[in-house]
Parts: sequence; C-alpha cells; structure tokens
Amino acid sequence: MTSDPLLTRIVPRLAEVPGVAAIVLGGSRARGIAAEASDHDIGLYFHATAPLDLDRLRRLASGLGDDPAAATVTPIGEWGPRIVGGAWLTIGGRKVDWLYREIEAVEASIAEGRAGRVTMAYQPGHPHGFCSATWMGEVALAVPLHDPTGAIARMKAETTPYPEALADALARLFRWEVSFAVENGRTAAARGDRTHVAGCAYRALACMAQVLFAMNRRYLINEKGALTEAAAFPLTLPALTSRVDAIWAAIGAGDLSAALSRLSALDLELRLLTGAG
Repeated sequence: MTSDPLLTRIVPRLAEVPGVAAIVLGGSRARGIAAEASDHDIGLYFHATAPLDLDRLRRLASGLGDDPAAATVTPIGEWGPRIVGGAWLTIGGRKVDWLYREIEAVEASIAEGRAGRVTMAYQPGHPHGFCSATWMGEVALAVPLHDPTGAIARMKAETTPYPEALADALARLFRWEVSFAVENGRTAAARGDRTHVAGCAYRALACMAQVLFAMNRRYLINEKGALTEAAAFPLTLPALTSRVDAIWAAIGAGDLSAALSRLSALDLELRLLTGAG
C-alpha cells in the first residue's frame, strides 16, 4: 500500500467487493511521473469465473464520490474488448478511474507478448489503437495495492526482463508504418487535405514512439506523452520534442509540405537508428 491518503481510504473498501481479486495503482502515479492534477488509475482485477459485483461497485462509487449522481460504473465489456470497463469518479476533488481487467485475459496477453506476438485493436480513447502488449506493460509498471493470492506478483514475474521477442515484434509491427504514413500524407497533401495529413502524421509519430520504446526495452502503456518520454531515452532521435512540435506547427499553419519533410527526416533517422536504413 502507498502512503497516499486517498488510496488508504478507498482500497480497503474496494477489496471488500465480491469479485475483486487484486487491486493495483497504474498510470503516471505508478511510474512516479504524475502531476498534481493527474488521475488516480486503479486497476480492478477479477477472474473470468468470478466477475465483479457491479451492484456493490455502484453503491461504493455513490458513497465515495463527491457527486453520487455523476458516478459512472459501466458493465464489463462496455468500452470494448481491451478497455473492458470501469468507472469515472471524483473523490475528495481528485479524479479517480477504476479500470477492469480479467486476470486470465491479461495472462494470455503476457504469454503472447513473451512469444513475440502482438496485435492492435480499435479502441475509443486511444487514437493510435490499443496494443495487446499494453496489458503486459500495465502489470510490469503497476504498484500492487491488494494482491492476496499473489496473482499480480506472478504476472509481474513474467514481465521481467523485457522479452527480446516482444521488442522484435513491436519493431516489425510499427517500423514499416512510419514510412507508409508519410507517403499517405504526401498523397493527401497534394489535395490540400489537412485533416488527413494530420492523421497520417499522428500515425507516423505514434509508431515512432512504439519503436523507440521497444528499442529501449521500455513498456509503452499509453500514447499520451510517449514521445516526450522517448526523447529522454538512451536510444532516441536528437531534439525529438522540438522537432515534433515543429511538425504540428507547420500543419497548423497549413504548410503541409514542410510538415511532411520534417516527418520524413525523422523517419530516415529512425531507419538509421534501427539499422533499417
């Protein structure tokens, strides 16, 4: 358990909910990079044969939340196959998210990642999509808050050291798409389609982040802030943050050619860095 008074208040209550097999702190707070206003991302792990008691969760959310009427607790599966559901709350003026995770599904994802098999899925809230290795990364980086049967500890042991097969798979999956997105952007730029160019730029940059994280054997669990984090890695591209800012400034100004030229330069340097040049 951390010393955070908010967690001290709510974790014991969550642990009493039938179906809650383990509780973890995730996101930026687990990684020690949170800002004062950052959300508290709390993972609620359950077994497929003993799902969460959602009625109890709803009652608990209403009792803990600053505004009981605003507390939203979803059914399992409400948000899709990867972000399978949860709750948004404000407790003591702080944003708190409860995120459901089925233990058996996460275990399977870890096994796939260790074997070098990864997939992407469409997911609202994740513009780049949701990578199957994210679940593995969540376990690796999470802080256990309640783990009475050792389920989280056992899964954590499977995430360290970072699997070489996973790094290779992520590089294969995402490296080629950077160049592909740049070329698609050039086609759209010829039509003056700024929206499509912006989409291609985002895809290219998100793929770059995936490759850089993999090269540095770091788990990427959310594309938010990923390039800023990657800019400080041992293996990275020079002046990455400012160059990404320049790409978006050029798109905003309507200078699509300049934006794509800058993006293409990053693509070339990434190819050289990965030995694909």
